[in-house]
Amino acid sequence: MATGGLKDQLDVLVNSMHREGVLDEQFMQLQMLQDSSNPGFVAEVIALFCEDSERILAELGKSLDQVVIDFPRVDAYVHQLKGSSSSVGAQHVKLACIQFRQFCEENDKEGCVRALHVVRNEYYNLRSKFEIMLQLEQRIQAYEAKLQK
Repeated sequence: MATGGLKDQLDVLVNSMHREGVLDEQFMQLQMLQDSSNPGFVAEVIALFCEDSERILAELGKSLDQVVIDFPRVDAYVHQLKGSSSSVGAQHVKLACIQFRQFCEENDKEGCVRALHVVRNEYYNLRSKFEIMLQLEQRIQAYEAKLQK
């Protein structure tokens, strides 16, 4: 498939994620920072976000499995995830984190467990779309590198 077709697919994916509210304007800002001198910038930021998110989600799961919940600790993890979600424009994850933090403030274990489920679902949905996006970007870069030879 020609690079134009791949770029069109990538544009359609990103635009649909934006329309659905999965991504916000911050992601568009990230994309604008990527150029020919740093073609893997967005992929690198996404990879770091996903690594960090996986670690935080695992910590949240462990923390909420405790008999006595350390709500300030849980809140600190959620705050960290909310911040990194904001940085990459992951709007649905960020909004789910805002709700999660309310349950932390109320020391509501059941609410926190439900909120973690919602955050995980939003994150995994986003991650699967990011994976498709990165595959398209890799194919575009490979095709463009082949053309330059």
